[in-house]
Amino acid sequence: MHESGEDYIETIYLLKKKKGVVRSIDVANELEFSRPSVSRAVGILKENGLITMEADGELNLTAEGLKVAKAVYAKHTNLTKFLMMTAGVNETIAEADACRIEHIISPETFKGIKKYIKEHEEK
Repeated sequence: MHESGEDYIETIYLLKKKKGVVRSIDVANELEFSRPSVSRAVGILKENGLITMEADGELNLTAEGLKVAKAVYAKHTNLTKFLMMTAGVNETIAEADACRIEHIISPETFKGIKKYIKEHEEK
């Protein structure tokens, strides 16, 4: 999946947790993208079986979409924590950098980062 698709899936996941109901306009507002861009992305995500859209426009993650969203979000949160722990940067910087890194990091490196966090996290 492309970086933008992961961003959309993660955003739908987080908005769903926060608001309960998510529509394309919510995603557009959150990501600061145009409605036509979001509409195109939603179409692609639907074609790939990652989301469904109800008659009223509500977006829902499929089982596969939820799996992808949780994986992307886990990368994001762990990378944010790791950058704050090791680089000493504030949460805003760590979040922005984690958002970029989460799309390109290898599974092996991510596994090592999770291990590092587990071993060095304050109990």
